[in-house]
Parts: sequence; structure tokens; C-alpha cells
Amino acid sequence: MTHLSPEQAPWMRGKDVRAVIAALAADGGEVRFVGGAVRNALLGRPVKDVDIATPLTPDKVIRRLTDSGIKAVPTGIEHGTVTALAGAQSFEVTTLRSDIETDGRHAVIAFTNDWRQDAARRDFTINALYASPDGEIFDYHEGLQDIAARRVRFIGDPRARIREDFLRTLRLFRFHAWYGKGDIDAAALKAAVEERQNLSRLSGERIAQEFLRLLEAENPLSVLHVMMATGILAEIIPDMPSMLRLDRLCAIDAANFFAPDPVLRLAALIPMKEAAERIAGRFKLSNKDRDRIVDLAEAREQIVSYLSIREVRKLLYRLGKERFRDRVFLRWAEDAHASSAIQWRAMLAFADAWERPVFPLSGHDVIKAGVPEGPQVGHILSQVEAWWIDADFTDDRLSIAERLKAVVLAAPR
Repeated sequence: MTHLSPEQAPWMRGKDVRAVIAALAADGGEVRFVGGAVRNALLGRPVKDVDIATPLTPDKVIRRLTDSGIKAVPTGIEHGTVTALAGAQSFEVTTLRSDIETDGRHAVIAFTNDWRQDAARRDFTINALYASPDGEIFDYHEGLQDIAARRVRFIGDPRARIREDFLRTLRLFRFHAWYGKGDIDAAALKAAVEERQNLSRLSGERIAQEFLRLLEAENPLSVLHVMMATGILAEIIPDMPSMLRLDRLCAIDAANFFAPDPVLRLAALIPMKEAAERIAGRFKLSNKDRDRIVDLAEAREQIVSYLSIREVRKLLYRLGKERFRDRVFLRWAEDAHASSAIQWRAMLAFADAWERPVFPLSGHDVIKAGVPEGPQVGHILSQVEAWWIDADFTDDRLSIAERLKAVVLAAPR
């Protein structure tokens, strides 16, 4: 019998989670932790979300939580999920289920009190592990063996699992990138290749969510190369991706302990504007993320590791910190010289510490210099600002005033 130790799962002893467990377990109710929290605890990984399973139907879950003073939100009640809000934490509580009908995108489910049936409908063995409130592990599909081997393996027939939910093709690669070791399970990979064309039937949002999580892995490259070789990546990104640039960006992150940025990594994969626009539309990215990857695909600034501080300041002023940093990362990833790393790191450090200078003139100053209100004011202001930037943001008020006077005199009347 395997147990999670207190050291492996300190989250099991938290005040809020114990309150939820106590509410659901009242009058003999059965309750277990399930999925990612159990898997990550066994792997020694951080646990962010704690999911709970119970044979109690959603109405009973809501009643027991409410009776204990815990707010219950029916976030996915048609699929048996209720969110318990206890203190500052939230917990998804889901009734045990079995699949009645699936079509690759949606499932019709029935509630059950059979833990084995609930486990059988899950995707991978490592995600079908349950833990009692005192840490006892329940393993119905040899998930513990797969945890030990760092193997991502479908429960039952891999092709049948994928046909229940076509997104599981992508989940296979994402979970292997995060938790797997060595080669991808052969039977799982074969099924994913055979079912790859069904990825086109999924919504862009679901594909984007899973693919960005894959890109967020510490090193997604080996998995992406397999996806590319098997034609699966082409189902997601039809345009030829820039694997070398992404490879180097991932290496930069690893060598410098930078947190993976999945949107930046997506931009690294897609160097052309037209391709970036197509992917942004297909994935239905937020306006912010869409603008970011398209902007990077359009970027033409000459950023090299040996830029002078003056040139860096000018680019920072024109681009802003975030856009400048994005460009630095991608140009660094395009630089084949490992010896340049110190310069690139210094450039990023300078950008982090940089404070944007304030242009000391306004339209009011231009009008005081004799220019009537109208479009000419903004035009003159822009000319003086361009000179001020080239002068490395001088704070010499006399020089600025003289420049304004010169521009005004030279302006057409």
C-alpha cells in the first residue's frame, strides 16, 4: 500500500482544504484527491490546483458545502463539477462519472459511485491516481509504475481514448514534455499519428490552450521534433516553423534560469507576418497576444549584441521595455556566437533598470514660440523630439529651446 507522506503533500494539511474535505466527508461521505495534485506530489513537482472526486451528486455536494459555510459555485454542473471557495482557495469537486457517448469533442456522461469507472474514463494512467484524505494512494491502471518510469501512457486502447476527445493527441505531447522521459510511448504515438487529421475538428481556443502549455514546458523541443516528423505539427502550424530559433531560445531560458514564455516561444516559431496573422486567427488569441506575435514578425530593427548604450536607450524609448525585451530575446536566439551571451544579458539587465525619460516640451511650448494652433504644432513637436532622442535625451534646457526656435523658423508658413 502506497501513501503520500506529509512532506510530499503539505497541501493536504491546509486549513481550507481540510474544511472542504470535512464538509464532504460528513455522514460517511467518501472523498479523494485526484489527478494533477496527486501526480505532481508523487513526482516532487509544485501543486497549483487541488481537485477532489466524490460519489456525491452535485446537489449533495452543494448542500454539504453550503451547510458548512463554504461557498459553492456550479461552474460545470452539467458535468458534475462544483467549485468550493474556502478562504482564499478554490477547489474543483467533481462527481464520479462514466462516459455514455463521445464524439471527439463533447461527452455525454452519467454519474456513478464506482471509482474504477471514473478512472477508466480518464486519459493517462498518471492522471488517474487518487489519494484519500490521509494519503493512501488508489491506482487502478498501473499509474504508479508509469510515474516511476516517467512514462505517459493512455488508459486502455490509445486510439479509442483519442477518439473520445481529439485534443488528447496534443495532450500526449504536452504531458510527455512536462512529465515524460525518453521516447514517447510507442502505442500512444502510433494512435496520435493515425488520428492527427481530427485535430482540424477542434476549436482554435482548445488547440491554443494545449499548445501554449506545451511550449511552456522547460524543454519542448524533442517533443516538437517528433510532432514535426510525424506530420502532427503541420496540422497545427501549416507554415514551416523556425525550429532552430526556438531551440536556441529554449537553451537561453535554461542556461539563464529564465521562466519560459509560451507566447514568445510561439513567436520564435513563426518568423513571417502572414503566418503569424494566420496562427493568431486560428488560435483566436487575445488581442494582446496577437499584436505581440505579429509585431515581432514585422520587427526590422537592427539589434545586435554590441549595441552602444546610447543606441539601446533610443530603442527602449521608441519601443518600450516589453517590445524591446522581446526583440532582444529573438535576436539573441538568432545569434550563433555563444560568447555574446554576456552582452545580451547585460542588455536585458539595462532594459529592466531603465526609466523612460520625459520629453520636456509640450504643444503649449510650441504655441508660445509663435506657431498657431493646428496640425503644425504636432509636426514641429515631433521634429524636436526626434532631435532630442538623437541627442541622447539631453536635459540642457537652452539647447532644447534653441532647437525649438530653429525648427519653428524653418517650418513652412
